[in-house]
Amino acid sequence: MNSLKERILALKKEKNAVILAHYYQEAAIQYVADYVGDSLGLSIEAMKTDADIILFAGVHFMAETAKILNPTKKVILPDLKAGCSLAESCPPDLFQKFIDQHPDHVVITYVNCSAEIKALSDIVCTSSNAVKIVESVPKDRPIIFAPDKNLGKYIISKTGRDMLLWDGSCVVHEAFSLDKLIEVHKLHPDAKIIAHPESETHILETASYIGSTAGMIDYVKTNPNNKFIVATEAGILHKMQQEVPNKILIPAPAQDDNTCACSECGYMKMNTLQKVYDCLLNETPEIIVPEDIRKKALLPIERMLELSK
Repeated sequence: MNSLKERILALKKEKNAVILAHYYQEAAIQYVADYVGDSLGLSIEAMKTDADIILFAGVHFMAETAKILNPTKKVILPDLKAGCSLAESCPPDLFQKFIDQHPDHVVITYVNCSAEIKALSDIVCTSSNAVKIVESVPKDRPIIFAPDKNLGKYIISKTGRDMLLWDGSCVVHEAFSLDKLIEVHKLHPDAKIIAHPESETHILETASYIGSTAGMIDYVKTNPNNKFIVATEAGILHKMQQEVPNKILIPAPAQDDNTCACSECGYMKMNTLQKVYDCLLNETPEIIVPEDIRKKALLPIERMLELSK
């Protein structure tokens, strides 16, 4: 395993490549990455890099976003099948019809969507800036929010805005069991529950803190409590534990999982260290975004990044 890591690090140098990895990637991939972060952090890093090749250790829509921001760089993804249940819940043709039915609405889309959906949007957001983005829209303008209905409901609760929600969701964040979560909390009554806003409302109502993956990590670092139950994809626990080695982190239990008390994204776990090496060696699979789609998708992303400063 070490030799594979060393070969990846050597290839990175040789090819002037950068590896961007999401928090939900396996620990071995995070180890060889130049930057590990959430969707917003990765978008910003993708813009800042002077590398010739961006290897995106994440899922397809994230690599697409990197390509949209860096049209002259080669963007590669270890496994093209690494998709996203949330992105797939919003087909472009159906979303176009939805927009056409509500022509006076400002279209805000969560970054977890395809390039085609971003191209149909007025502005993009991430879980860390969604409330700020929605509040930037004048109160007299109606809003369509897509594709995540759970994040949309959370934003409505925070802003009071009456948004029209697309009926999409993330299978990972909908897998948490409230009954099992209550059981775990009874075993650890001194633990604070923290949750990602893609989770369902009944899970969010139990949480002491709701925020993005980066926000959750900051919270456990700065909060004096010593024990946390974490309701998001289990991959975050690796980075989180590195930041707080002396604190106890307990993954929130999933509905149908009696063997592992956590919820994992199968798509995220499709990337492996071997696939990262093969991808870097062969510079494939490459992410291609048609230029007309790229230009349209770039505008709402740039608006988001401007508002996130």
